[in-house]
Amino acid sequence: MARWEPGASDRLRDAAMTLFDEQGFENTTVAQIAERAGLNRRTFFHHFADKREVVFAGQDASEELLVSAIRAQPETVDPMRAAAAGLAAAADTFYEQYREGAELFGRVLAASPELRERELVKRATLAEKIAAALRDRGTGESAAVVAAWAAVAVFFVARNQWNQPANRRTLAELINSELEEFLGVVT
Repeated sequence: MARWEPGASDRLRDAAMTLFDEQGFENTTVAQIAERAGLNRRTFFHHFADKREVVFAGQDASEELLVSAIRAQPETVDPMRAAAAGLAAAADTFYEQYREGAELFGRVLAASPELRERELVKRATLAEKIAAALRDRGTGESAAVVAAWAAVAVFFVARNQWNQPANRRTLAELINSELEEFLGVVT
């Protein structure tokens, strides 16, 4: 395939995830990913900063939607539900398109200490963005931070159910279900 053919980013991501699953994240090189995708290393680096970013591609765009959805919630919506609404909007718009690869993502992530560590950094960044959006809605500092981290926990519990082979529910459904269970415990 020509290296400038449309879809190079998706081909690189598919090749990378397959190789990570087959031989492990740590044992896979950028050269192997590019070769499997029918591209070259330069094209890889045109699309991704490093091989870790292949796994977390698209997160920036989903975070922008998430923040907008939180800010758009009516003032009468409490901070936790506003954060969950933002997460559900991002789930419907960005995550569901990758549903077929969700199980593979879960396996790759679980098998790599480096990726799990990177995910913790991504969680912190997500919590910061949620807290900022909640503050923009008038939520106080402490409440915004607590609600943001609780929403992140709800999201990742839901996401870890979503990427299981037997799951048939959407990520947004799981987020809402986990939110209600969480709120039932804390209230």
